This record gives sequence, C-alpha cells and structure tokens, in this order.
Amino acid sequence: MSRTSPPGSETSTMPGEEAPFIERGGPEYRPTMLALFLGAFSTFALLYCVQPMLPILSDAFGIDPASTSLVLSVSTGMLAVGLLMTGPVSDALGRKKMMSLALLSASALTIGAAFMQHWGAILVMRALAGLSMAGLCGVAMAYLNEEIHPSFIGVSMGLYIGGNAIGGMSGRLISGVMVDFVHWRVTLATMGIISLISAIAFMKMLPPSRHFVPRQLSVANLAGAFRLHFRDAGLPWLFLEAFLLMGSFVTLFNYIVYRLLEAPYHFSQTVIGLLSIVYLSGIYSSAWAGGLADRLGRPRTFWVFIVVMLAGLGLTLASPVIMIMIGMLIFTFGFFAAHSIASGWVGQRATQARGQASSLYLFSYYLGSSLAGTLGGAFWTMGGWNGVVAFITALLLIALLAGLRLRRLTEDIPG
Repeated sequence: MSRTSPPGSETSTMPGEEAPFIERGGPEYRPTMLALFLGAFSTFALLYCVQPMLPILSDAFGIDPASTSLVLSVSTGMLAVGLLMTGPVSDALGRKKMMSLALLSASALTIGAAFMQHWGAILVMRALAGLSMAGLCGVAMAYLNEEIHPSFIGVSMGLYIGGNAIGGMSGRLISGVMVDFVHWRVTLATMGIISLISAIAFMKMLPPSRHFVPRQLSVANLAGAFRLHFRDAGLPWLFLEAFLLMGSFVTLFNYIVYRLLEAPYHFSQTVIGLLSIVYLSGIYSSAWAGGLADRLGRPRTFWVFIVVMLAGLGLTLASPVIMIMIGMLIFTFGFFAAHSIASGWVGQRATQARGQASSLYLFSYYLGSSLAGTLGGAFWTMGGWNGVVAFITALLLIALLAGLRLRRLTEDIPG
C-alpha cells in the first residue's frame, strides 16, 4: 500500500509499506519519461549551446581560441566536480528536489551570462551553471532505478540517454542557426528561457519519489558507501567503462573535424556543424539497446556494442566521405547503446547510495572526456587520423576486455 503525498513532494518508503513501481504502459510512465527527457534535453542543450558561438565570442572579446574554449570547458569541468557532490547530497535531501533546483539554477545562470559585460564574469556564470547541471546528471539515473519497475529499467534509461543526445545535438544546431541571425547574447538568453520553460514542465510532470530512503549526509556514510561500491564485483568495472567509452567518443568527434577540414575534403564550418546529426543513430540505439538488455540481460549484450564501436571506427579509416559518415553513424550507435546499458546497470548493482554510485559513474564519464579527449591531440599531431584511430582502438580494446570481465556476472543485482 502506498502513501499519498501532495504533488511535488518527496516521499520515502516507511517500514511495512510497499509503494508501487512505475510500469511501462501505466498512467505515470509517460509523464515521468517526458519529464526526464525534458530535463536531459535542457541540461545538454545548455552545456553545448556555446560551441557554435566560439569564433563569434573570440571576436567580441578580442581573445584567442584557446581562451574562448574555456566557456565550454569550465562548464564541463565544474559538472564533473559537481557530480562528486550532488549524488550524495540527493541521497540525503531527495531526488526530485535536487533535480528541480538544478534545472532552475542552470537556466537562470545561463540567462544571466547573456547580460554579463566582462569575459571573466561570463566564465563564472558558466562555471556555476555547469555545477548546477550536475544536480540533474548525477541524480536522474538514481531516480529511474528507484521508481521504475526493474523489468523496464533498460528501455527507460535508454529513453533518458536519448534525451541527452537530442539535447546535445539540438543545443549545437539551434544556437548555430540563431547566431547567424541575431546577437549571441539573444541566442544565449533564448536557450536559457527554453530551458526555464522545460524546468517548470519537469517540476509539474515528474511524480514524487516513493522508494527513496534518505541517508544522513556525513563523511562516515560517504566513505562507507564509497567502499561498498568499490568492493562490488561489477561497479568498478562499469566506472572504468564510462571513462574509456566517453574518452573514445569525444576523441573521435574532436579530431575527425580536423581531418575533414583538410585536403582533400575541405568541408566548411557549416557542414562540420551538421555532423552532429549522426547523434540520431544514438538516440535510437540508446532506447533499443536498453530494451534488448531488459530481455537478454546486460552481461550478454553490453560487450557486443563495444565491438560495434570498433567496427565503426575502422570504417573511418577509409577515404570516401560516405564511408567515413557510415563509420561515424555506426560508432555513435554503438556508443550510446553501450552507455545506456551501463547506466542502467550501475543503478541495478548499487543496492545502497544509488545517487553516489551514479555520480561516480558520471564523474568517470566526464573525466574520460576531459583527459582522453585532450590526449588524443598528441596522437593527431604525431600520426594524423591514423594516430587518433590507434589511440581510440587501444581505449576500446581495454573496454572490451573489461566488458568480457563483466560478462561473467550472471545477475544484474548482487545477491
């Protein structure tokens, strides 16, 4: 029997109570997934909307490209740092409250950044926005694993990951088109307003938690949960997978641009920007692979998509543009499928402090983006695209070995 609560409140399960899970096809499933989709869309649209504006910002403030790139890197850096905090904080305060505050803050800070007159002030606002975004990224997976029926975790996590992909793609495309017609400040403020509207819809649609059990926020509890996660047979390997897979993905997209700008391709910046359309294959694969994992099991399916990434990577070595594009599509398909399965797997294996487990996974994810994505530049300098492919191949082979190690796990939830 479940306890009723006012709309928008956070509840927890009391001894002797059995609150129902949200099931696919039930009345709450669609609004739940739409709310989380909007939350993911808003977060990643805000994160990446500045990328097409970088040349314009360089001209507006008279700074070099490396300094201009900080408008994105300070956000991703603070997002990674914030992930170490937001999961444990949500374990104490509640999931919906944390995510709602995160979306409202990130939207307001983005709108505020549009009105800042000094470059340093814009960077401060972007850093704070990145920190705020961690409040949704580090908590949404825990909410899904607690509130969705275990039979539908995979497909539900896939839909959420699809929202990430659409947000990242749309943030680049919308701002890239707008900034050709209106001032960059108007573009940035518009993205913040869109996110603010999405945040309000998120708060109205997302059901309150029913299975959340608060944990006291203390150093002892944090350390105990940390030890618990790293003693698990699967979680440390999943954290490693997050680092390797995201590192591979970002490295490919960072440096394929340089290849396509050079001879014999000489792509324009506009065409390069449209490369984000390949994310559409990941939007499909994230939900499809999650459903497949629900039916066949994560240990059986996860490693297969690392092989798919390797196959797509190999095709990018070809010279014809069509083969390169097909390779990117296959690589993206495999990445989002693997990420979707791993994300759901983390929440299933973490029987306690799920917010912290999700945060550790995503911290590894963004750490891989930062470190591997930067290190790939050295391989580009030394060996061009062949050097980058060799580096990514090494990362994916390690990921495949870890995936085969995870394949030995016969249960998603440790018994």
